Amino acid sequence: MYANEFDATMQLIRGKWKIRILYELVDDPHARFNGLQRNLAITHKMLAEQLQQLVADDLVVRRDFHEQPLHVEYQLTDRGQTMIPVLDTICDWGLAHVDRSEMVETLCDETD
Repeated sequence: MYANEFDATMQLIRGKWKIRILYELVDDPHARFNGLQRNLAITHKMLAEQLQQLVADDLVVRRDFHEQPLHVEYQLTDRGQTMIPVLDTICDWGLAHVDRSEMVETLCDETD
């Protein structure tokens, strides 16, 4: 049970990693686990937990490929795709209101 719509949304994307994972999946719609782990510099355990939660919340789908080489890909679901404008807005706000010298890297495409 959620207190309100804001609480419901924040519960889905709370934590350090979920928004970053979603943003990675926007840039790479067929992301593999190892690629996500490398790009995010996240531990195996934490990435597995976060992806499991995102899958359970129907924001991400896990696709198992049984052809050689065996692999798994993660993609945004239709519901997850609806988060793209939210992610873009968060990026735009950060670019407009946070001093670049305080950022280690810039994830957003400034030309959007």
